[in-house]
Amino acid sequence: MRETVVTERDDARVVAEFWFDPLCPWAWIASRWMLEVQQVRPVDVRWHVMSLSYLNEGRELSESYRKLMDEGWGPVRVCVAAEQAYGNEALLPLYNALGERHHHQKRDYTREVIVEALEEAGLPASLADAAESSEFDEALKASHHQGMDQVGYEVGTPVISVAGNAFFGPVISPIPRGEAAAKLWDGVLLVAGTEGFFELKRSRTREPIFD
Repeated sequence: MRETVVTERDDARVVAEFWFDPLCPWAWIASRWMLEVQQVRPVDVRWHVMSLSYLNEGRELSESYRKLMDEGWGPVRVCVAAEQAYGNEALLPLYNALGERHHHQKRDYTREVIVEALEEAGLPASLADAAESSEFDEALKASHHQGMDQVGYEVGTPVISVAGNAFFGPVISPIPRGEAAAKLWDGVLLVAGTEGFFELKRSRTREPIFD
């Protein structure tokens, strides 16, 4: 049984806005951390879509990364289509299902994978059609800008905004659990809320660990 380490009253709960792209392994890890944070701190997470494909439009990229960005439009378009049709509460179940297949099962975002994820999330398979359509691109870009405009465009995903403070990251591996998740949250809020604080960084020395 997991210990709950809540130190504030329930009526003091805050909302953390979290922007993700289903492609990004670091956003996936941070999202799993935020699900832990909800259990140990008075925080509710609201999920939003950003797009690495849109972010990298017009930039010089390696051939392999350009291919990845070209393929990345599909899942974010489907996420936005699901949100438009079924509300914001549809995003997390869909993100969970997409991320499990992509990050844990190492599967590309083919139509088959997207349909499987939609069905697991209780959403109609027909939403997979959005992957090949630009119908939802304006809504996607609007969601993207709501997050990225707060932090600038030298970063990617995840972006988190809470109590008027927005930041990129944290980039972590593996997923902090329990009290470790709580301590990281407290520290992130401390530095993000410090006037004039911009960056704290070191080179990554491990690959994403999803367990």
